[in-house]
Amino acid sequence: MEPQAIEVLLKEQLNLDEVHVRAEGSHYQVIAVSEQFADLSRVKQQQMIYGPLNEKIADGTIHAVSIKVFTPERWRLERKLILPD
Repeated sequence: MEPQAIEVLLKEQLNLDEVHVRAEGSHYQVIAVSEQFADLSRVKQQQMIYGPLNEKIADGTIHAVSIKVFTPERWRLERKLILPD
């Protein structure tokens, strides 16, 4: 599955401000940005991202997912360290 397809899926289903997906084979790294993460526990944040991906995980399309979530404010501070130009 193309990273862009995962970005569209997550953005549409979760109403994220930003989402960035990288892939190496069937292993994916997801960076998600939304204010809705502010009041959620780390587990709940992860569950939000896994929800729309469960079908692709179950059928083996996605083997592994690494997830990092940020509020917009936190993302503004850390973006340059994580996604350098």
